[in-house]
Amino acid sequence: MAAELGAGLRIFRDILRRADKNDDGKLSFDEFKAYFADGVLSGEELHELFHTIDTHNTDNLDTEELCEYFSQHLGEYENVLSVLEDLNITILKAMDKTKKDYQEASNLEQFVTRFLLKETLNQLQSLQSSLECAMETTEEQTRQERQGPTKPEVLSIQWPGKRSARRLQRNNSLSLNSPHFSTGWTEEDSQWMTQINRLQKLIDRLEKKDLKLEPFEEEVLEENARSHIMIVQRQMSVIEEEIEEFRLALKQYVESASTQGGCLHVSVQKLASDCRFIVYEFWENSNAWNSHLQMNYSKTFQRSNVDFLETPELITTMLVPASWWVLNNN
Repeated sequence: MAAELGAGLRIFRDILRRADKNDDGKLSFDEFKAYFADGVLSGEELHELFHTIDTHNTDNLDTEELCEYFSQHLGEYENVLSVLEDLNITILKAMDKTKKDYQEASNLEQFVTRFLLKETLNQLQSLQSSLECAMETTEEQTRQERQGPTKPEVLSIQWPGKRSARRLQRNNSLSLNSPHFSTGWTEEDSQWMTQINRLQKLIDRLEKKDLKLEPFEEEVLEENARSHIMIVQRQMSVIEEEIEEFRLALKQYVESASTQGGCLHVSVQKLASDCRFIVYEFWENSNAWNSHLQMNYSKTFQRSNVDFLETPELITTMLVPASWWVLNNN
């Protein structure tokens, strides 16, 4: 079968390998659902699709069936997948040659290699950003057509970070058995919380696309000032059977993240109509966010999500002027 796969279709051999959790060379419905569920199709629709693809009527899918079904619907993406196959082979060959030749190359040759690697990565990241934007737009459009706008169910109020983290940890009232997160607050937090809520409302208005811009006003930043803070939105569609385990992992992640020196704020929301969670994180700058991603607790959470999520996590980042974030240092 491998030799018979045409250009653009060989990717389905890799798809089956990644989706086949028990490595038996075929996909059960549970494996199919875990890999192909996109947070839009219902379980019933996925079940119907599974049996449509299962032309051999074995209650399992193989590479041939996947190729036979998707080849009828690829359209222009047949060319895209074909190019990706060639690109993958070309990059692997280049990486293999780089590994062999780099150490013995001259300083100038090493510089050129590093430059080409960086520019290749920039081009791939640019393509990835375009694809992520297209995915987010199509998914959101379909979701609105199916169920209309959904008001989020707030699972937690804002989490502390930076200066007040240790003091507020003494007031936390977290229960391992509770799916909700709650935090105790004192009056001296009110001004600090006002700024958090201000940014939260700004994000909500941007998502609803009803933001009205104020007249242009130029802002002059101090030369040594930290000019921007990083806002991160993480969207996660959780497998219904894994939701309690996910809540526990999420709570542990938020507890650890909120105590980091560069963390300003973390909050969690859950959409009432499905198992989709949205996490908002506010970091002092992009370096603080990148350092956080390398921490063990962050990597542990990312690894656990492989088992908990129906679809890959969607992460969106945005830089906003640090002058918008006014902290009470008195």
